[in-house]
Amino acid sequence: MTRLAGAWSFDRVTEGQGRMKGLATFTPLDAERLAYREQGRLTLQNGTELEAEREYVFRKHEGGFEVFFEESPPRLFHTISLCASDDGALNGSAGHLCNLDHYQSSYTFLADGGFVIRHVVAGPRKDYTMITTYRRISLRSD
Repeated sequence: MTRLAGAWSFDRVTEGQGRMKGLATFTPLDAERLAYREQGRLTLQNGTELEAEREYVFRKHEGGFEVFFEESPPRLFHTISLCASDDGALNGSAGHLCNLDHYQSSYTFLADGGFVIRHVVAGPRKDYTMITTYRRISLRSD
């Protein structure tokens, strides 16, 4: 998980709703956790532009990681167990029920160093697919 530390550009497409581009940072909190913060410009399908941000905490977990909402006390979003694919990528997925809406999330860490997070959300209040592609913009220093 320490390979995530640093700054990333991201491009997010929420099908049928809009697109967001911005900067995401993973900052070490301790040996087990990274603070995730994203900021960017969200452009809705109707052309409205907004500034948006989001925060999570990623924590090492056997064979993968856990993602928590940045709340007090922290609340688990999902646990991702990773496995390698033939093309050199690492993949993992998990589900999360939020009220009556179900999130099915997948993470793909690509051999080129970038990664993609996909959330498919379905339920009585939400129905969309969100795909976020990350590319490193600066290397962390050791």
